[in-house]
Parts: sequence; structure tokens; C-alpha cells
Amino acid sequence: MGAGPTGLALGVDLARRGVRALVVERSGALFPGSRGKGIQPRTMEVLDDLGVREAVRAAGGPYPVGMVWEDGERKGEHRMFDETEPTESEPFTRPWMLPQWRTQEILFARLTELGGSVAFGRELVGIAQDGDGVTARFAAGGPVRARYAVAADGGRSAVRRALGVGMTGETVDPRPVLVADVRLRGLDRDNWHMFPPRDGHGHLALCPLPHIEDFQLAAQFPAGTAVDTSPDAVRAVIAARTHLGADDVTEVRWASDFRPRAALADRFRAGRVFLAGDAAHVHSPAGGQGLNTSVQDAYNLGWKLGAVLRGGAPDPLLDTYEEERRPVAAHMLGLSTGVHRGEVRRGAATQQLGLGYRGSSLTAETRADLPDGALRAGDRAPLGNPGGISLLDAFRGPHWTLLTVGTDPGAGADAAEGTESPGTGPAVVRTVRVPAYAPYGTGVFLVRPDGYVAWSGDGVEGAVAHLTRTLGADAALPRALGAGAAAR
Repeated sequence: MGAGPTGLALGVDLARRGVRALVVERSGALFPGSRGKGIQPRTMEVLDDLGVREAVRAAGGPYPVGMVWEDGERKGEHRMFDETEPTESEPFTRPWMLPQWRTQEILFARLTELGGSVAFGRELVGIAQDGDGVTARFAAGGPVRARYAVAADGGRSAVRRALGVGMTGETVDPRPVLVADVRLRGLDRDNWHMFPPRDGHGHLALCPLPHIEDFQLAAQFPAGTAVDTSPDAVRAVIAARTHLGADDVTEVRWASDFRPRAALADRFRAGRVFLAGDAAHVHSPAGGQGLNTSVQDAYNLGWKLGAVLRGGAPDPLLDTYEEERRPVAAHMLGLSTGVHRGEVRRGAATQQLGLGYRGSSLTAETRADLPDGALRAGDRAPLGNPGGISLLDAFRGPHWTLLTVGTDPGAGADAAEGTESPGTGPAVVRTVRVPAYAPYGTGVFLVRPDGYVAWSGDGVEGAVAHLTRTLGADAALPRALGAGAAAR
């Protein structure tokens, strides 16, 4: 439930796995505002895998340099984050600006392309589950029956409330914030324009959004203020806190308000229903972590639902969604709060490239005496082009990847790309061999469909055994990790 970035990303991931899923949205159309406008580097990798990176790159742009104003004069530049230079293994290291409505538009187009759909105007009024599935009832239209349901319906999630799942949190900042998309004259589009607090007013910022005429307004108010989001009030706020006049604001396209808070759902799974995105965790917008953590929830859950619904994997595999994502969400909530309070700088910490699942029950590291800083099972699988082979290309798709790096993996190393097993469709494992590569060293690495190392060791047999344990003895695996041409 919910056609925001989380629900749409999950719909895309399931559709490309051949899973029939319906995305249900209470509103009559996609969300119209710019709210979550930052795509972090790890999410860019996810969007590449989902087939929309080029559209995201074309529609977005780099973050502009901040410009601080005082009394109508420019007082100096402000860098919002510490820049990190791209490397071969981390080709995306800078956040990409894209208004949320555009992100959703791109994901919706991709979902439609894959044969998926969104049912708009369906407000949930009840949800029930039994041993075989979930039944959702709506204010209009008939009920919908499915084997599983995912609540991706935002911080005020109706599904979460109907399930009785609690949410524990805190107010990050008692001062409310007005956010709006406006069009105006009198400011250049090369800078993120910042107006410091003065005369009892909070800070105000106007950020130009890429490839459109809009600026995103963010204006802070004293605690206890009832924020007026009407067009006239938005114009008055800009006129009071900048050198612009109310008439310089030519259009107010969307406006809302919020109070920065951090909250985490007590559970991410309740029977056959899963919580994802803001329904599971609510962030301060500082640092741009909310939308990104949410899309990565969908990315984690998508391959697991696909394995159960299409590949014959056992239902307990789905328990690892909460096991893996709830600690990550808790960590990112702390990070967002730290950025909001000025305790953490935007930069490497907010890129999400360092997140992983070393402690997961799906992770096994079998190599001994690894040096500090070495890649371990549970880490994000580094990208790059060892031996002229693009790992970004090799990992792209809904398969697992058996990666042998600078070693002879022994017999049975060539998983036939395109091999089919009963009930599966495409083979679940692709084999890739590359020469020794510094981010990996040498060895054999089993890479999950979501781009994390599930197992690492010295031979193929251990990887096959780990894959069998993960997907279940009855799961439809390739008949042999043997005959056939490996992807090279």
C-alpha cells in the first residue's frame, strides 16, 4: 500500500521478477511535491539495477553551492557536504538532486513498462490476515486478496495502525518547518540561497530544482507556531525574511509543514504484512536519508519476496527483512538526527555505501585471518572493471552472482547463464570470473541480488551450500553449477 518511492521501487523489483503485485494508493494521483529531493550514491546503484539510472541522471542534477545572504547582499558560500571523489569501486559518491515527484514519476513509468500498475483512489479501511494470505478492504471498490502485503503508506501509516504495531520516537526539533515549491524572480539558479535567522525568524532557504523553474522553500518557525501553508502566507514568509517582495513569488505550486522527528516501528513484520519506508521509520530530512533508506527497504524485501513467491524459498527467509533492515533504519535515524543537530557532517557517512549486513543470519564469512579493512561477507560488493569486466553490468538484474576473483575456484565453477530449473524462469546464479582486484583481494564471493556479499571463501562448494541453505533445499536452483558458458 502506497505509491511513494518505496512502494513504486518494490513494485518495479517484483515486476521484473515475474511477481504479480498491485500498488494501491489512497490519493488520486502521485505525490506532487519536491519533499525528498536527494538521491544518495548507494541508492543510485539501486536505481541502476532497477533500470532507471539514466532517467534519474537526465532529470536531476548536482547539488548547487550554498550562498549566504544578509540584508540583500551575498556574504559567502556554504558547502552543504564534504565531497568525496569517485573511485573505480565506488563510482557514485556525490548526492544527486531530484525532486520527489520526479523520482516517483520515473519509477511509475518503469513499473508500467514492466506490466505493473497502481490503483489510485483506494483508501484502506481494514486489513485481515490468515494462514494463506491477506485481505485488504477499501472505502471504494472491492477487497483485494494477496499472499503478502507491504505497508509503504507513510509516517501516518493506516496499515501500521490497523495492525497495532507501535512506533517509538522523539522530537528532533520542536520548531516546525514550512516546505513549498515556488516559482519566483530575483534569484539566480546557480546557488542554494540561504537566509540566516534574524529578528525572531528562523532560517530560510530557497533551492533551485534541476531542469524546472521551481525552487524548494524551507522555512523554520519558532516552537509552537501554527504554520499557515496558504499561497499568500508562503509569499509573506519569503518577503519577510529575504530581500524579495511578495510579488516576486509568481507561483506557489505545493506547500506543506512538518515537525522534525525520529521514530522507529517496533516491528517491521507482522505475520504476512511488512512495514517499509516511512511506515517503518520517520527521519529528520537533514542529510537526505529518509527516502534513500526507504528505497533500500524495498530493495532488500523485493528479492526475498521474489524468492518465496517464484523460487520456492521458505517463508522464514522473509524474517530476515526485519532482522537486516530494522538495525540499519535505527542507525540511519541516529545519523539523520546528528546531521540535523550539527553533530555529523554530510559526506561519506550519509552516502550509505558503508552499510551492510555482517551480522545477518544470511551472511557467512569463511576466510580466516583477514586483515583490518578487508572486504567481508555482509559488505556491499564493490564495483569496478577488473580485467575489463564491468561488475556494475555483471550484478545488474534479479540474479545472484558467483564471483571468482584471481583464483581457480575448482570444479563446478561455471554456472550457465540462462540455465532454467523447474518453476524458475531465468537461472538464479550468474558466474563471473575476474583477475585479482584490490577491493576484493582474491577468493570466491557469492553476491546477493541486492548487491551485498552473502558468502566468501576459497571454493565454489561452500557458496553452493550457502545458497541452498538460504533459499531452502526445495528451492529451484540451477541443476548444476557446472556445464555451460560463464559470464565473463
